[in-house]
Amino acid sequence: MARMAPETPQRRPRRSFDDDFKAQAIRLVLDEGKSVGAVARDLDLTESALRQWVERARADRSGGRTGLTTAEREELAKLRKENRELRMERDILKKAAAFFAKHQA
Repeated sequence: MARMAPETPQRRPRRSFDDDFKAQAIRLVLDEGKSVGAVARDLDLTESALRQWVERARADRSGGRTGLTTAEREELAKLRKENRELRMERDILKKAAAFFAKHQA
């Protein structure tokens, strides 16, 4: 008797939402006191996406006391990128220094 492989659920296609839509969803949770799960179901969102929006909005509203603000997240991303680039440049310079030291001797 042949076995059939269990079906894996299809992934939902990635969607993008404008800032106004996000703000309205956040308002429903933070200002009107609805649960993240209920709002996510009503708006056909994943709970994890909405929860992340709400956490970021809370951080922005509290001035960073409950997490990183939007400005802080942007600065962190910029600094991480700069750090990656500097490490790459340092590694290239180390290799070049070793190459020239080896060939001068």
